[in-house]
Amino acid sequence: MTLKTPATSKPEFSLPKSHDAFLRANRVIPGGVNSPARAFGAVGGEPPFMARAEGAFLYDIDGHQYIDYIGSWGPMILGHAHPRVRAAVVEAMDLGSSFGAPTVREIDIAETVAAAVPSLEKVRFVSSGTEAAMSAVRVARGVTGRDKIIKMTGHYHGHIDALLVQAGSAATTLGTPNSPGVTAGATQDTLLCPFNDASAVADLLDTHRGRVAAVLLEPIAGNMGLVPPQPGYLETLRELTEKHGAILVFDEVMTGFRVAYGGAQARYGVTPDLTALGKIIGGGLPAAAYGASARIMDHVSPAGPIYQAGTLSGNPLAMAAGLTTLRLLRDESPYERLEALSARLAEGLDRAATDAKVPHVVQRVGSMLTLFFHDGPVRNYEEAKQSDTRLFARFFWEMLARGVYLPCSQFEAAFVSAAHTEADIDQTIAAARESLQAIVG
Repeated sequence: MTLKTPATSKPEFSLPKSHDAFLRANRVIPGGVNSPARAFGAVGGEPPFMARAEGAFLYDIDGHQYIDYIGSWGPMILGHAHPRVRAAVVEAMDLGSSFGAPTVREIDIAETVAAAVPSLEKVRFVSSGTEAAMSAVRVARGVTGRDKIIKMTGHYHGHIDALLVQAGSAATTLGTPNSPGVTAGATQDTLLCPFNDASAVADLLDTHRGRVAAVLLEPIAGNMGLVPPQPGYLETLRELTEKHGAILVFDEVMTGFRVAYGGAQARYGVTPDLTALGKIIGGGLPAAAYGASARIMDHVSPAGPIYQAGTLSGNPLAMAAGLTTLRLLRDESPYERLEALSARLAEGLDRAATDAKVPHVVQRVGSMLTLFFHDGPVRNYEEAKQSDTRLFARFFWEMLARGVYLPCSQFEAAFVSAAHTEADIDQTIAAARESLQAIVG
């Protein structure tokens, strides 16, 4: 397989207004973006700046329309600007955007989340997935009286000092999994294991017997591309943590309410002790949560001594968007249709890459998927990093020029929404076929 043109070249695709906006942004924002995942460091060039979104589409300030497969990196499972979610936010705004006092809506959404997710009896809302993961780790340490945390290489749990070690997501894309500013002391109690290697976890639990507070992981990895758990892996972790008195923590910020209404733990039938949630539970607004049994969560202040707080936690606008989204997912249950659409997309991408004779694998769980330019299955971080990122960069730009907005990194999952149609999927597959034909000789 040969590339017809260098990987750094891009198809003719004009973004003059976005270029000007990017120049302005760089003068006042580091790198011109407010999250590295939005930068185009992995694919080269400059990002289009968005003007609006509706349904399955994004519209940039240069007048281009894109079929969107990032969905704000996961939250927009119903599509953008869903009329009922929008109406709920407007209604909440009319009553006040923040009170610094409890509201009944916080109870409503907490009850909804606890009823849906198998591991939860009580839940505490926060404003970001980083906060949720950080708080879950603090609770695990506080409850067990232990210090060490086992995490999986390539799994991303937010920009927390103790967990920004061999992290996925933009940390992988930018080549900085160990960030400057993170001290050796901050990570000395973080132990690393390859994903899908239960024997490595068993060895660490034995080596550090009685000192491991928690085993923390994404049950389905989404921050090094979509990597599912191998059969029996989650079940073995459940057995190991129970044997050693460690807390099993699932980071379901990405998978919660995405791969099933009750998350990955409902899909696989493995119940962790603690769960971090985010993205979908905010319905597109900043919200996240962590939760567990009452026995564990009653250690959290003010019920118990483990401190965690947040001025905008349980924000009325975010709670309104999240509650409406969860009720729509519960009552209308789009999961069967999402499964069918996502399977159609995965199969089409696989056929297109096969016909182009490009080494690849398409990995999917529910409405999350990744086309890896990798020869064979991807089971862990090391295998993910062997993917052809040069080819991915060319493919990304060819697809963007054809009106398909994919994650701007080989190491991010794509998301299908309930707003996508079969026609959108087929148009995407046709674009992929054309793009790969343009790339390879």
